[in-house]
Amino acid sequence: MPTPPAKGGSPRPPEPILLGMYRSIYATRQFELKCIELYRQGLIRGYLHPYIGQEAVAAGACAALNPADYIVSTHRGHGHCISKGADLKLMMAEIMGKATGYCRGHGGSMHISDKRVNNLGANGIVGAGIPIATGAGMGIKVRGTDQVVVVFFSDGASNNGVFAESLNLAGIYGLPVVYLLENNHYAVSTPIECATGCCDLAGRGPAYGIPGICVDGNDALAVYREAAAAVARARRGQGPTLIEAKTYRHGGHHVNDPGLYMDPAVLAEWKARDPLLRTRRAIDDDARSAEIEAQVDAELEAAVAFATNSPEPSVDAFLAGIEDR
Repeated sequence: MPTPPAKGGSPRPPEPILLGMYRSIYATRQFELKCIELYRQGLIRGYLHPYIGQEAVAAGACAALNPADYIVSTHRGHGHCISKGADLKLMMAEIMGKATGYCRGHGGSMHISDKRVNNLGANGIVGAGIPIATGAGMGIKVRGTDQVVVVFFSDGASNNGVFAESLNLAGIYGLPVVYLLENNHYAVSTPIECATGCCDLAGRGPAYGIPGICVDGNDALAVYREAAAAVARARRGQGPTLIEAKTYRHGGHHVNDPGLYMDPAVLAEWKARDPLLRTRRAIDDDARSAEIEAQVDAELEAAVAFATNSPEPSVDAFLAGIEDR
């Protein structure tokens, strides 16, 4: 059965980065809890895949990026969006299917993108972001800029053919891409030990001539440290890196999945290493933590009010969007 990585401390990053990571983690946790509440009230339609338990991965990785850098997200992507600087109002409106959302309410939870902050978007196809990020990396290489792409994907996605094809291409051309594999130990309900002969997925990197790094995905400081090193390496023109962040989601695959296939003892062990609590302890300043939490709570309340009071998308606007394409 999967077990958490060994305990250990991580070097403390600069204070603004640490506080920024905590804000991202807390905002993601509260955003997801609010979305679950709204879903239960029938105010959110379609699938909803909470990121609860994995927040340190997005927060740590995005903290290592510059505003001009890109990310590519997944179906479990709210934390990626928030950590890259998304507007909570526009996110909530999109998830609630409102015309004021990022995609005018047409995309929902799994299709948020934000050109303003270079978030190339999420999608509902497992592994589909990997070749998109590789293409973006090739574009950076051709243009000669010093940008970097971080692509988030799952352990399930790492068994798709596009994973092998993309890492092979990135290794050949030295593309500035950080492949961030979020190993939460389940592809829907299939445990990783039933899907691959070796559960240490970072080892796949050297097969394509690129570094493979394994990190405790519940430790935002450790994720930041490894992501920053990989981003710096890519920015120097030294090519891609595969980072495997071992983590564990706190529930089923989506909001209606009770997760009965998850071992309660293992889940309890991972919850004891909750990334929210660990990052709050790293700050070690209750007043600063409380200030961040109050700011996020106010932003989230405003986001829900904005989305609730926003109009539904019109049929004419929907049809016009199809015709435009």
